[in-house]
Amino acid sequence: MDMKLELVPMPVTDVDRAKAFYVDKLGFTEDVDVRPTDGMRVVQLTPPGSACSIVIGTGMPQISDMAPGSVRGVHLVVADIEKARAELAARGVEISDVQDVGGGVKYAWFSDPDGTSLTLQEMPWRTGQNF
Repeated sequence: MDMKLELVPMPVTDVDRAKAFYVDKLGFTEDVDVRPTDGMRVVQLTPPGSACSIVIGTGMPQISDMAPGSVRGVHLVVADIEKARAELAARGVEISDVQDVGGGVKYAWFSDPDGTSLTLQEMPWRTGQNF
C-alpha cells in the first residue's frame, strides 16, 4: 500500500505574518488562500520541489486546537545545505550554523515567527540524482 503525506497543519497567531514568512523568506509557493465561510481562512503553502504542503489559517479545528509554535522538528531536505542556508540567511532568516552529525548528515535549525522549529537537512543518499 502506497501512502503520500499531503498536508501538515501548522498553527499560527497571525496568518498574514506567517504567510509572508513562508512565502517571502522561505520561498514556499502559495497554493491556496481562501475564505470558504465566515471566520474560516485556509492557506496552503508548498516548499519548492515538495509534494507535501503546510496549511495555516483560522476556523479549522485541526489547527485551532493546537497552540501556535507547538509543531517541532519539521524537516526540509535540501541537496546542498550550505547553499540553502546562505540563501535563507540572505533573506533574513535567523538560522544556525550547519552541523555535521556524522555519516554526511548535516542540519541547520531555525524557527518561524511563532516558534515552530524547522530544520534544514542534507543527507548524502538524497543528493544528485537521488534528490
